[in-house]
Order: sequence, then structure tokens, then C-alpha cells
Amino acid sequence: MATSRFRNGLALAGLLLGTTALFAGGPPAPPAKPEAFRDARKLAERIDQRISAKWDEHKVTPAPIADDAEFLRRVYLDLAGRIPRVSEVLDFTAGAKPYDVPNKREVLVEKLLGSNNYPTHFANVWRAAMLPQNNNQFFFNNGQFDQWLRKKARDNAPWNEMIKELVTAQVLGRVGRGGQVAQPAMYNQASQEIAVYYQANEYKPENLAASTSRLFLGVKIECAQCHDHPFATWTRKQFWEYAAFFSGFKSQDAGNGMFFPTGDEPMSRKIKIPNKDDVIEARFLDGATPEWKDNVATREVLAAWMTSADNPYFAKAFANRMWAHFFGLGIVDPIDELGEDNPPSHPELLDELAASFAANNFDVQFLVRAITLSRIYQRTSAMTHSSQEDLRLFARMPLKGMSPEQIYDSLQVATGFKSGIQRLTPGFRGQGDARTQFLQQFANASDKKTEYQTSILQALALMNGPFMSDVTSLDRSETLQAVIDSPWMDEEKKLNTLFMAALGRPMKEAETAKLVKYVQKGGPSGDQKKALTDVFWALLNSSEFILNH
Repeated sequence: MATSRFRNGLALAGLLLGTTALFAGGPPAPPAKPEAFRDARKLAERIDQRISAKWDEHKVTPAPIADDAEFLRRVYLDLAGRIPRVSEVLDFTAGAKPYDVPNKREVLVEKLLGSNNYPTHFANVWRAAMLPQNNNQFFFNNGQFDQWLRKKARDNAPWNEMIKELVTAQVLGRVGRGGQVAQPAMYNQASQEIAVYYQANEYKPENLAASTSRLFLGVKIECAQCHDHPFATWTRKQFWEYAAFFSGFKSQDAGNGMFFPTGDEPMSRKIKIPNKDDVIEARFLDGATPEWKDNVATREVLAAWMTSADNPYFAKAFANRMWAHFFGLGIVDPIDELGEDNPPSHPELLDELAASFAANNFDVQFLVRAITLSRIYQRTSAMTHSSQEDLRLFARMPLKGMSPEQIYDSLQVATGFKSGIQRLTPGFRGQGDARTQFLQQFANASDKKTEYQTSILQALALMNGPFMSDVTSLDRSETLQAVIDSPWMDEEKKLNTLFMAALGRPMKEAETAKLVKYVQKGGPSGDQKKALTDVFWALLNSSEFILNH
């Protein structure tokens, strides 16, 4: 009976909070698509079998499957880049339509893949990977490159076609203030949007070589730029042979840290090694010599080799990168150091993921479905046995630090704060609206998700910075306003609603016993409203909120 009253109260709160949250989660959930999941289910089963075999070998007792609330929060963060709203938690955990089916986790994944949040989130993920070396405001807020990435994610463009388009883009022209690219009319819109990637790499062959090999081949060859790689087998000659594919650009420094190309020789395939007399010709990383053809640009030859299903690196690098997205670390870790000197934890699994990805026409969402439907992904993050300590055995879900975008967007969902309208308290260091300012402050967060660390300044900003003050104030937090001013909720219902908004779950028994008394007494100040605000602030600063688990 008490549970029924609690659910009824939360349902009304969820209705209210659901209409005020800025993120609507995209269109209504489409019906499940069995054909989209058929092959993905098979691969999910193979994932489970491969990982389980390693458990048997190491005598591991795996963690149990996560409950619906834990799974819901995790998959929202991984696919939509934010936590679920109260109404979304209630619908899924109660099995409301469209989740009144045995395969409701499949239905949820399909809904998120079709939402507006999915392409926005993966545009953030891909941009962070592709432009990590540039934290200045120009690259951070460039709308054109984000627009291209969002379109590719929304259309589920095959990964090979997307990367081929990026590698072969005609990007002559200057990227100006505000992210606009001055291009001759003959160049298409996509090339203008992609130009930012080349701008970020200063149009330099060595920078483009290092970036493309790391991102799309999983090979970190920049250590061989000045000398043979100290730990791997890559030589300096191999680095410059690969860089020669980008040798056609002639660039100029605009004097403000911005570079733009002054010319492009598309058939250029030779490059001079700095500080040496050697001039070498482009060659693939696997040692093969390209078959040059008349009227086929050098970068087109590279892209054709790079994105081939037969390429020994391409499909494997992306499969490993996607695994790391969902688990916080790759089957090969670090993810950009594939090679004999850094063996995978599960080599057969990585081979199978790569082969299936290529066989399914490099379908990104195919991999997303397969990984999220596996029982490995759906296990709880709580350590339930000492044998689960080694994260590379994947016996439990590793705790992952959120990206700056995930933190901000989740805070916005939890509090009802409207970033597009409101700015932060005067005096906050940064430009633009609240979201832009927040992301500026958290731009240097750690790239390794399982090493979730924040700087002292970032920790202070979350505890008592102007942003947290704004989103937990009665004047600006629509969640607090809705809960505190509710005449039909007692202290326990109000607290449970705040827990649902922040953590996606109601209070546990011990929390209820402690916090209800705290609010009834009004905390140190004797003010119940202030006490509820204090609890909400504590929840938003807790590890349970900040971490993806």
C-alpha cells in the first residue's frame, strides 16, 4: 500500500518534471525492430561466451545482472549523454508502454537510437576524440564540424563511408571567426564542415598522419616522428611514409594561432624528412606499396586502403573504441596502441567484433545494439566478489567518469535549469551561456574514463561554484520548486522525488530513516525548505551522481 502511494506521488511529480525538463528525449519510442536486432543478438551471445570463457580460466565469479533502474541510467548516459528523467525511470521500471514486453531493454535501446539525444551525444564523443589537442574556444564551439558529426550519427552513416569522406575532403579555404569556412563554390557543404578537422591539425602532414592513424587505425605512430618508436616496431621512415599521403597541403599561419591552406596538390605523394636529405614516397602502414592510378588523388588512395574490410586495423580499431566507450577501457588498452607490444585482453572477441562490424557494412548501431544487449554490459557495477577486481576481465561494469557534457546535461535534467536562457552568476570566468561556461571549466577532464579524477577547481565548482548555486537554488531549480511547493507530498515523498530526479532511484531504508528526520527538523537552520535544498545539493555532488555506473 505504501509502495502504491509512493508510486502515485512520484508519477504526478514525474509528469510535472517531465514537462519542464529541457531534454525531451526525441520522438516517441518506435516499435521494436526484430530484424535490426537479429544479428546483434547473435553477436551479443558470442560476446557473453567469449568473456565467460575467460572467467572460467581465471575462476571468476561474475557480478549479477543490474536491476532495471541501474541499467536504465547507464544506457541513457552511454547513448543519450544524460540521465533519465523521473517520468522515464517510472515508465521503464514499472513496465509501462512501450516497455510492457519481455524484451523491454531492447525496446529502450531502440528508442534511444531513434532519439534526438543520440546523434548529439555521439557528436560530442567523436569531436572529443578527433579534436582533443585543441581546447581553445574556436574549436570547442565550432558548429559546422558538430553539425557534420550529428548528421552522420543521426543517419547512421557507415563508419567506412564517414571516414572516407573526412580523409578525402577538399578543404581549401580559410576557417574564420564563428566557425564559418570561406570556400570556393565548387566545394560542397560537407567539405566546409570537415575543414575544421584539418584546421585543428594545422594542415600539417605530420599532424594529420598522427591523428588519422590514432583515430581510425588504432596506431599511435607519432612517437616515431623524430626517431624509431622506443617501445613498438614503428620506424621513423614508416611515419613519414604515411605522412606523405597528406603532403599536398601548403599552409600559412594567420598569426593568431590559426592555420589555413594556401594550396593543395592532390597528386603529391612524396615528402622530405625534416633535417635529412631523404625524400620518401607514400606507403601504407602495413608495408604495402599503393597502386597509383591516373587522376586519383593521393588521399583517395589512402582512404580506399584505410576503410577496406580487409584492412588489418580499421574495423578492429573502431570496435575496440566502441567497447571502450561502453566499458571505460578497451579490449586493447590504451585504445590507440594496437600492436604486438600491447596485446588484447580477449583477442578472439576483438577479432569477432571487428569481423562482424565489417560484415554488417560498418554499421555503428549494429555494434551499439550487440554490446548493450550482452549480459556483460548489463551486469551491476557493484563488486560482489574479490575475483571481480581486475577490470579487464569485465566481470562487473567498471565505474566510469562522465564527460563534461554528460555532467552538465544531467545536472540540467535533474534540476530543470534552462541553459539556453539563463547565464551563470555574474563574475563566473567564461563566455557564452551557462552550458558553454561550464564546459570551458571542465574542458581538461581526464580522457581515461575509469580514472575519474577532477581538478581542485572543478571539484570546488561542483561543490560551491556559481553554477551549482544556481541550479540548486529555489529561484532557478524547477525540480526544487515543484517538490518543495507540493501540498500533497510529505517529507518522505519529497525526498524520494529528489532521489529519483538525481539518482534514478528511491531512498534506501537507512537513507529514509536518517533524512526524513533531518528534513522534519529543518536541518541546522530549522528551515525545512533549506534542509531539502541541502539534501538535493548533496545528491548532485555525490559519487553516485557524478559517476556512470
